[in-house]
Amino acid sequence: MENLTTQYKTGMVMIPDISGFTDFVINTNMFIGKYITEHLLKSIINSNNLALEISEIEGDAVLFYKYHKIPSFDDTIAQIEVMYNNYKKEVARLSLHLATEIPLSLKIIVHYGVFSKYKIGRFEKLYGTPVVEAHKMLKNHIAKFPPYALFSNAFLEANFEKPARSTAEYDNCDNCMYFPEIGYIHYL
Repeated sequence: MENLTTQYKTGMVMIPDISGFTDFVINTNMFIGKYITEHLLKSIINSNNLALEISEIEGDAVLFYKYHKIPSFDDTIAQIEVMYNNYKKEVARLSLHLATEIPLSLKIIVHYGVFSKYKIGRFEKLYGTPVVEAHKMLKNHIAKFPPYALFSNAFLEANFEKPARSTAEYDNCDNCMYFPEIGYIHYL
C-alpha cells in the first residue's frame, strides 16, 4: 500500500469552462457543434503557458492542476489573458470559416488546496475538497454573460501572504461573493 501521506499534495486547480454550452449543443448541428467544441478546447489547451497538468477534459471544460510551487497571481492573470485571447480568436476564426454565430464565452475558475489523484486503468482523476469546490464555483450567478475569472480566497492567500481579511472588509468588496462551503471568491 502506498504511503498515504505522500498521496496528498498542495496545489492549484484551474478550470476554463465554455459558457452557453448546453444551449449550443441543443441548438447546433451535432457535427458542426463537435467541430467547434474540439477547436475551442484545443485553443485553451494550446494556450497553457504555465505547463499546468491536465486531469481531464470535461465536455466543455478543461481541468488543469499544478502541485507545489503554484504560479504567482500575475502569472496566473497573464495565463488567463492568453487563454481568453486565443479562445476569442478561435471563435472569430470559426465564425468566419463556418459563416455562423458562435454564442459561447469563457469563464475561468482558480482555486487552491490539498488534493490527490488516483488511477483507474489509463485514467488519472483528481480527488479532494478543492476539486469539488472549484466545480461548485462554476455554478454561480456573478455574471449572465461571461467572460470572467473567479479566484478563491485560498488561492489569493497562498499568493499574497497577508492576514485574512475580516468579513466586514469583504462585505464592502464589489468583486467578491461568499459561498458557505468555500468562503469568499473574487472575480475580474
